[in-house]
Amino acid sequence: MTPPPMNDLALARLQQDTFGYFLNETNRANGMVPDNTRPGAHASIAAIGFGLTAYVIGVERGFVTRGEATERTLTTLRFFWNSAQGEEPDATGYRGFYYHFLHMDTGRRAWECELSTIDSAFLLAGMLSAAEYFDRATREEREIRTLAEALYRRADWAWAQNGGDTVTHGWRPETGFIQHRWEGYSEALILYVLGLASPTYPLSADSYPAWTRTYRWTTLYGQAFLYAGPLFIHQLSHLWIDFRGIQDEVMRARGIDYFENSRRATYVQQQYAIHNPLGYRGYNEHCWGITASDGPGPASRTVDGIERYFEDYTARGVPDGPDDGTIAPWAAVASLPFAPEIVLPALQHFNDAYPEMTSVYGFKCSFNPTFTGGASLGKGWISKGYYGLDQGPIVMMIDNYRTGFLWRLMGRCRWIREGLHRAGFAGGWLAKATESGSRPATSSTSSSP
Repeated sequence: MTPPPMNDLALARLQQDTFGYFLNETNRANGMVPDNTRPGAHASIAAIGFGLTAYVIGVERGFVTRGEATERTLTTLRFFWNSAQGEEPDATGYRGFYYHFLHMDTGRRAWECELSTIDSAFLLAGMLSAAEYFDRATREEREIRTLAEALYRRADWAWAQNGGDTVTHGWRPETGFIQHRWEGYSEALILYVLGLASPTYPLSADSYPAWTRTYRWTTLYGQAFLYAGPLFIHQLSHLWIDFRGIQDEVMRARGIDYFENSRRATYVQQQYAIHNPLGYRGYNEHCWGITASDGPGPASRTVDGIERYFEDYTARGVPDGPDDGTIAPWAAVASLPFAPEIVLPALQHFNDAYPEMTSVYGFKCSFNPTFTGGASLGKGWISKGYYGLDQGPIVMMIDNYRTGFLWRLMGRCRWIREGLHRAGFAGGWLAKATESGSRPATSSTSSSP
């Protein structure tokens, strides 16, 4: 039986509850947002970028006052502008990029994590969202625009190429550049857009075609699409950029756009759950969403006579896996703009079949109906906490679906438009956007505030 689609009131409630993660878990003294709600969790710079964008949406939806959002945003931007930038192993960043995880109290590098180019791109996208939104002539909002632009200008994208055409995944002071590069279709679409547009240290002109030459197309369940297994890859760049009707050379040759590609990827996920080739419990047309998420492992269990191995946090994907029966509701929510006709019934199914999965900040990270055993696991395993990487896309994609506000806002950002143009995008709203109809984030041409 097909559940009714989640109604607009419930969707609005889910968005507001999810926004509470950024409202309540952030360190108000420096803007650090924890990667997750587990005790002792470090901050994630991607979650900080999502938080900065969420504040903008929160003001528009009445979840937070403009004054409080301004204060939170300024605290964050001031911290990053004044943070330690250098080769020392406990700095916050280097060359305008930042370490993936930072200590919640000091904002300095946690563990021996990498200086992450992709997570820095998400952070910068959040900063540019704030710069575009806070457009009033007050001292505080002018400072937001000035700092955001200065931070964007500081990122040395050319350095991040390390002499190659594509962009490296990152760098460590102990060992230098990471060998892996952003090759093959991935969430790095926004990274290349921001890097190409840089007015100070841009990516080389051949970086984007070098990247797209590594794409792989496939056909699954009747859907021909640009392949990536985890669903988040088809979503994260779309948080800020409306790809409807705009095409680069690759998509022009295929006669679709990246939005349509993500729609097809969403349907592939649903069809995979319907076919359920590995025979996991719970999978059906209304229960799908395989992506990067928390999991019940590492553990092995015999379930229904089959020896199963369960992962912990990993990037799950279809059809080649890993797939251990773990479903992430946020993956379905983040596909809402692409395919609401299958997403909204799925969200209602999650509510009806797994009410225990919803708590103070909306949907928890993930659940696994196959991982059973013991009184507390009668319906399977449910993640105990929340992750900032899940919460941000929920807030942002619900808004993009309901109002398109964030997409319109970022469509005015000159760096987004410039990066798209340099990547060869044309058509749609991008063709209609003119310099005379937009304003820069700041009038300053200096790289310092």
